[in-house]
Amino acid sequence: MDRVSMLNEVLSQNPDDAFARYGLAMEHARLGEVERALEEFGKLLSVHPDYTAGYFMAAQTLANAQRLEEARRMLVDGIASARRTGNSHAQSEMTAMLEELK
Repeated sequence: MDRVSMLNEVLSQNPDDAFARYGLAMEHARLGEVERALEEFGKLLSVHPDYTAGYFMAAQTLANAQRLEEARRMLVDGIASARRTGNSHAQSEMTAMLEELK
């Protein structure tokens, strides 16, 4: 069974599993399936708005697809999430990426 199938199986049993949802989004991004990846990141962040890594990786996916304005908005949201959760490392990484995209 491939990774996408395995992760979908996990999510069929527990749709709110943040780790599996993040993994599925990352797998779609790795396969170049930008829209599917972004859909999964969206699902992840709607249920787990403080899953800070989701914002960063969604922004990277958007930037790689040359969707820079969307990437910037995702980073702004991610920086706010990092502040809420006290994740200074993620905050600094996203701030640096945001500066690069300006």
